[in-house]
Amino acid sequence: MSDSFRGVADDAGYAFSYEGPLHEVFPALHDAQRAWLSRIDSLPAPDRKTHELIRMVCLAAAGNNAGVEHHAGLAAEVGASWEEVLGSIMLSVPSFGLARAVSAMPAARAGWEAGHDGAESDRDE
Repeated sequence: MSDSFRGVADDAGYAFSYEGPLHEVFPALHDAQRAWLSRIDSLPAPDRKTHELIRMVCLAAAGNNAGVEHHAGLAAEVGASWEEVLGSIMLSVPSFGLARAVSAMPAARAGWEAGHDGAESDRDE
């Protein structure tokens, strides 16, 4: 994943670059947002791979390539193949257009490769 997406506040335990500045100004709002996102992440269905693919496609439709990269990496970590990541993005073409899908592909590939490489190194240990 790109360093700009991972965030400047990694040492504080934040996953996203916007979290540090948000926490500095609105700590209670930031804490509530993290709790809310944690609840979404803990939904029992769909399975984790499908969950990450759905979130990735929603971010592709929104034009948020940093988010695409992040969720493609998470999808890879839980076993999504490159074909599943790419196919999920392509399913959005009828609704959101080819341009959004094509612009998301490099970010998805970078995220998938980072997640896939990380998952493989975890299995090797």
